[in-house]
Amino acid sequence: MNRKANIDRVVKQTQWDVVIIGGGASGLGIAVDAAQRGYRTLLLEQHDFAKGTSSRSTKLVHGGVRYLQNGDVSLVIEALKERGLMKRNAPHLVRDMSFVIPIYSWWNGPFYSIGLKIYDMMAGDLGLGKSQWLDKTETTRLIQNVNEHELRGGVVYHDGQFDDARMAISLALTADQQGACVLNYTQVTGLIQEDGLVCGLHFVDHLSGQKHAIRSNVVINATGVFSDTIMKMDEPEAQDRITPSQGIHLVLDREFLQGSHAIMIPQTTDGRVLFAVPWHDHVILGTTDTLIDSAALEPQALDQEIDFVLNNAAQYMHKKPKRSDVKSVFAGLRPLAASAAKDGKTKEISRHHKVHVSTSGLVSVLGGKWTTYRKMAEDTLNAAAMVGGLDTKKCKTKKLKLFGHQKDLSFEDPLHVYGTERETLMAQGPEDHNVSLSNIFYISVNQILYSIRHEMAITLEDIIARRVRCLFLDAKETLRLLPRIAHIMAQELNRDEHWEAQELEKTEQLVKNYIL
Repeated sequence: MNRKANIDRVVKQTQWDVVIIGGGASGLGIAVDAAQRGYRTLLLEQHDFAKGTSSRSTKLVHGGVRYLQNGDVSLVIEALKERGLMKRNAPHLVRDMSFVIPIYSWWNGPFYSIGLKIYDMMAGDLGLGKSQWLDKTETTRLIQNVNEHELRGGVVYHDGQFDDARMAISLALTADQQGACVLNYTQVTGLIQEDGLVCGLHFVDHLSGQKHAIRSNVVINATGVFSDTIMKMDEPEAQDRITPSQGIHLVLDREFLQGSHAIMIPQTTDGRVLFAVPWHDHVILGTTDTLIDSAALEPQALDQEIDFVLNNAAQYMHKKPKRSDVKSVFAGLRPLAASAAKDGKTKEISRHHKVHVSTSGLVSVLGGKWTTYRKMAEDTLNAAAMVGGLDTKKCKTKKLKLFGHQKDLSFEDPLHVYGTERETLMAQGPEDHNVSLSNIFYISVNQILYSIRHEMAITLEDIIARRVRCLFLDAKETLRLLPRIAHIMAQELNRDEHWEAQELEKTEQLVKNYIL
């Protein structure tokens, strides 16, 4: 991806078929689908790709055992199918992960073992593995530090795991490869209407300050938790359709979860489930479900959320995690397409997506989850094509191999997320540029150079948060490395000391929010 070339293209091209606002999972998925159908496609993201919710998930590609428990069978069937397609289309990013549910009461055993057999059947040919009952000995063998007090056994089942931000970058690269024009740091400031119909938009390029007016047959709002803001550009009196719900995650050293299996804690104090998942040689604990009044680009974990995760995890782990053990804490906002329940709880709100078309023709996709991003894109684009009067073309993304597609990679290799681009990355500079700058996680000079040259990384935050995931793994170690990374970026981008100092100051403040 080349940002300057894409800006030049925007200046020259006067009419687009599809313009997408939002560069998260749904927006990028729509861009891929639209470009592959042959539509002239432009995507605009106000910050960086996957800056918000799409980089802050539990890193699971799953059908949703909890949704089955809530009776939302149609969502589970859809998600299980999409889980299988995602793994098939991006095997360098998605892998099978086995989860063990420890059982402490006699009635939970049959409940989960039978429920998960149904879960397996729903997945059909796209299943990742069969669930099975475990006795106490087998459970403790698979989760060596599980709390054994009153432990009766366990159930093992299979779901998918991925790197969410890297998946987003892969989608951006795929969209670019298919002919779409994708841009980060471009904020939409207003919609253009003629005869009461949306026919384009205004945006500002944050890097140059230049303002642009774009014409399009159809405009798609895929801004997640910020969807209401765009909808009110269209209809100022429109009612809010998004309920933001916050979920936080705590990252620990790998020692807190020995072995290769994840844990699903079946019953927290608020009736949800909690996950402890191995990821990039660390462990992610999450998540919460807290109603938030307003959306923010950098949501902050609340003290009560942190205590909730630590206290509930401690009940199921032999080694009890404490605040001092947390290497990074991050929060994300779910764009739930519903009003909150009267009791203030959101765990019962459906995670189904909805496509809304306003009277002026603005198409908005609301709600949804990472696992179903492809289906969300298909449904949204089908509606948008009708609204925009575009030639009817079938969706072909079910079998589309995403950028970097490569099978049989070792997920122990920190560069597996690049797939077929691994060797290209390693050749960006001399061999010693492939040596990690840290002993805690892998980050190399060549990764930084590749992110700038090929993945449209603009800022220091883009590198540490989404091109390389170090901010989400160990915030203190990331803080230590910032001056070195900033200097490498300044040299590559031909920036002066003032730019370097500004980037450092701004990013240091950001990183401190990830440290407890």
